[in-house]
Amino acid sequence: MWWGVDVKFGCSICYDIRFAELYRQLADAGSRVIVVPAAFTLQTGKDHWEVLLRARAIETQTFIVAAAQTGSFEQPDGIRTTWGHSMIVDPWGCILAQAADGVGWATARLDFDRQDRIRANLPVHQHHVL
Repeated sequence: MWWGVDVKFGCSICYDIRFAELYRQLADAGSRVIVVPAAFTLQTGKDHWEVLLRARAIETQTFIVAAAQTGSFEQPDGIRTTWGHSMIVDPWGCILAQAADGVGWATARLDFDRQDRIRANLPVHQHHVL
């Protein structure tokens, strides 16, 4: 129990965010929050990070909590630069918190009553048949 609410967490990794069906399975299994530890590259992060996180939150009506690595790192094949921008997104796709450029953190209150209202008013879980 978390603050009086029975909360099930799902977990994926950064590349998984491109596969909506995984997130659907996590939501169908009862996840109310999906955690996404990530090391998105600078190139894809600036264009895809936010939009994919928001899409997965909206599609699954879950909170997405995405902790993202930032900075440049030596790899065997050269330097890798990651996007960062850790983010918390609500089930309506609203960004509740986002870390700024560079090292930082983000925190937000997860309103599970709002999540329940969203799910009741737009019952996509009941309508999805694939």
